[in-house]
Amino acid sequence: MSAPLLEVRDLSVTFKVAQQGAWPWSAPRLLQAVKDASLVLEPGQTLGLVGESGSGKSSLARAIVGTVPASNGQVLWRGEDVVGMGAARHRTHGRHVQMVFQDPLDALNPRMTVGQIVAEPLRTHFPDLSKAEIRTRVGAMMERVGLLPALVNRYPHEFSGGQCQRIGIARALITEPELVVCDEPVSALDVSVQAQVVNLLQDLQRDMGLALLFIAHDLSVVRHISHRIAVMYLGRIVEAADASDLIAKPRHPYTKALIASVPIPSPKAERSRHRPVLKGELPSPIAPPSGCVFRTRCPIAQPSCAEQIPAVERIGADHLVACPFADLAVT
Repeated sequence: MSAPLLEVRDLSVTFKVAQQGAWPWSAPRLLQAVKDASLVLEPGQTLGLVGESGSGKSSLARAIVGTVPASNGQVLWRGEDVVGMGAARHRTHGRHVQMVFQDPLDALNPRMTVGQIVAEPLRTHFPDLSKAEIRTRVGAMMERVGLLPALVNRYPHEFSGGQCQRIGIARALITEPELVVCDEPVSALDVSVQAQVVNLLQDLQRDMGLALLFIAHDLSVVRHISHRIAVMYLGRIVEAADASDLIAKPRHPYTKALIASVPIPSPKAERSRHRPVLKGELPSPIAPPSGCVFRTRCPIAQPSCAEQIPAVERIGADHLVACPFADLAVT
């Protein structure tokens, strides 16, 4: 059996945070943004990654792309570990893995024209291309994402938010990557524009054979585009399964709460259904709870949850959950 396109094994990301009011020589505190995260993504598939703000989704994405260092673990690209690779190899890897960011306007250089922005990765990864070849490729990619090629000489501030996100997608796809990491690409857009961008990504995925890592806190968007979904809480993956299986039969109490937060179009059904509500706030990643990190907000927490970090167990063919009392959480 061939290796997956992307496999993340026990990946951790730690940041040093200075203590406010501490002496200059005091040791910094450690913020555990990601802890022992494991994921698998096959070619041409979409893996959705969901969780509240502060769960560590973006830190995990940036560690996969290589823009933040991993403190532990492996990121295997077609079976080869890319963590800690040299600058030259990382540049080659960057051609195959690109990223679309959350804020479409902030992600674009306001001093560059759209044509220059989209062409920049080509100049980095294909320095031998002529100006004419670059113009041809940029025009074709602009048209592919639904923008007129004649707009290449305009600047980002002349476009709407949805158009700017299309420009960001064009920049990510211009090198014909195999994987695109989408870090909450629709959260800053209007609802109607969100649907257009999600549909565009699905069309491009089908036409180009792309794999997508789609990050969002809105489960309704993620389940629409994803083949598989992983749920993240305070730096840890607490559940992962095929999208249809996870939505139909969530096992972890946190996953159940996320699904319950998605509105139902029918007002009658919305009023009558049971909606488990999470109590309290997301704990600080600088001082996470002992044992299970979700226990301080969990409706089925047991005394033993404070003593031991729950192991990830397999339920059925390919449903992973990190909760020894998962059966208590099933509706």
